[in-house]
Amino acid sequence: MTSAPLHIVLAWHDWINLFAHYLMLSLMSVGGAISTTSEMHRFLVEQHHWLTQEQFSDAIALAQAAPGPNVLFVALMGWHVGMNAGSPLLALAGVATTMLGMMIPSTLLTYAAAQWGHRNRELRAVRAFKLGMAPIVIALLLSTAWILASAGGTGSANWRLGLLSAASMLVIWRTHLHILWVLGAGALLGALHLV
Repeated sequence: MTSAPLHIVLAWHDWINLFAHYLMLSLMSVGGAISTTSEMHRFLVEQHHWLTQEQFSDAIALAQAAPGPNVLFVALMGWHVGMNAGSPLLALAGVATTMLGMMIPSTLLTYAAAQWGHRNRELRAVRAFKLGMAPIVIALLLSTAWILASAGGTGSANWRLGLLSAASMLVIWRTHLHILWVLGAGALLGALHLV
């Protein structure tokens, strides 16, 4: 059950702040945009109260379930910020603000780094950098999982959701079962109110 949308007022400097924050998040997103969701949550939900917890969680869930790139949750968060500010036109401004902020720096940096890394792929430092980034990406993804798991509250439903998540991870890791079957099983369990 989702809560009612917020009614917020955003000044021009709030839009610049939102854009600048997503520029910074873009440079942190070494594991993809999803790895920065804990910071997005802190900024949008906890600090500025521009989104509700439900809007935040729903944006991620919808983008993950939809076909296409998972960065779409960034656009949905911008959409919700704009709608909470009062209009579909502001919602489009929110989409443009968050998506451009998220995409511009990381795209330019990735392009430049990929060109340089490809030219210098045999250097020990390049190989060490790639190995060293793996724990950082994993830690960022675990922080995202923690935020999403804690959104369910406490009680029996939360431990069942955690158990389902752990079982799904093991099935995906140890078998050749396609991830869509695991997602479908999770959706079915959710529809039956078992998790």
